[in-house]
Amino acid sequence: MPRAGLNEEAVVTAALAVVDRDGAAALTLASVAALVGVATPSLYKHVGGLAELRSLVANRVLREMADVATAAVLGRSGDDAVTVLMRQLRHYAVEHPARYAAMPADPQHDPALANASGALIGVFAATLRHYALEGSAAIHAIRCLRVIVHGFSSIESSAGFGMAESPDDTFSHLIEMYLSYLHNAQEQ
Repeated sequence: MPRAGLNEEAVVTAALAVVDRDGAAALTLASVAALVGVATPSLYKHVGGLAELRSLVANRVLREMADVATAAVLGRSGDDAVTVLMRQLRHYAVEHPARYAAMPADPQHDPALANASGALIGVFAATLRHYALEGSAAIHAIRCLRVIVHGFSSIESSAGFGMAESPDDTFSHLIEMYLSYLHNAQEQ
């Protein structure tokens, strides 16, 4: 009989607690089972195994990020929306580095993550509509946004900015560079 209150959602929440505490690489069925107080085989009533659990965790993280992104751009447009979006995504990645690391590099090609990934990319695309970019120009703009936020946040989360100048200032410069790129692409 399943433990009262334990379901797939609760297992994923516990898995995220393990990830937050110990890192994405430390996520195991045994660590989740210990946290929720059941034997490891009991988790199979709720998830199909570690691969499925990792996918469910990535799905939750993508949905959290899509929610953060949506809230950031709501009621905003143009440069203001892009600036706030980039800052909020960076904040999420730096505040939750282990969760962020739990996402695969290319979630769009995992059928289990396609909807959640599509929701996040959809926020990017909607935010960039102001610039009237189409086709490959829109794809490049979305990729550039992702690369700037991901690269910067990944380095920052691993304490990779040891020089004296403020990372906030550097990130502001990157946003300005990206906005210039968008304006140049818009004019072409």
